Amino acid sequence: MRRVLFVAMLLAAVSVLTGTVRFNSRAESASVRGDYVEVRTASVFAGACHYNGELTTAGREAVMAWSIKSGTWRGTDLAGVRVLAIVSAAENLADKNALRQSEIIISDSASDAQSLAVMDALKSRYSASLGKITSVRRSALSFDQKAKAYSIRAAGSAAFEVESMPDDLCCKMPQLVWYSPLVPLENRKVGYTTKALYEGGAVGDPWQRSGENSAFYGSFAF
Repeated sequence: MRRVLFVAMLLAAVSVLTGTVRFNSRAESASVRGDYVEVRTASVFAGACHYNGELTTAGREAVMAWSIKSGTWRGTDLAGVRVLAIVSAAENLADKNALRQSEIIISDSASDAQSLAVMDALKSRYSASLGKITSVRRSALSFDQKAKAYSIRAAGSAAFEVESMPDDLCCKMPQLVWYSPLVPLENRKVGYTTKALYEGGAVGDPWQRSGENSAFYGSFAF
């Protein structure tokens, strides 16, 4: 019951905050920084035939993960907070008009104040990418990085592993990068997804992908 009440309060507070609060300064709006990884259910770096073959049949889901390294939002320190979003739409996510829905998971180490603040920040900055948020909860969530390899896991919900592409091919052959990340990134790179899975839940049925250039990674700031 306590968890249900918290989630209800969280969603209500986010609605109120995003509807009534405005940015106070440019410094505040660029104070939160960290690492970001995103995996799509379509190759983001591929030949033209491969891209066209997936455009209307795939790419309708994504997992988005933030690891906040530093910064405050509305006076709340968010350093150490990790967030995962699972996004789903009826059309490829490249379609800006596609109706989206998302499930949000916040690391269980986050306090109530941090959870409220990070949800307000996500809604303020990434509402178009997230669409309608249907579920918000806290859970064990890991975001591990070793060199240019990432491993992200949300217990019982989703997991994915991403590696850098050999020789940074996405930079040498930018004409084969067909999509843009759902979040503005500094030093954006395309990643190779060794495996990615969503176990199903608030935004759709289970899915699993592996062995494709379907990821983006880099640094975010807002």
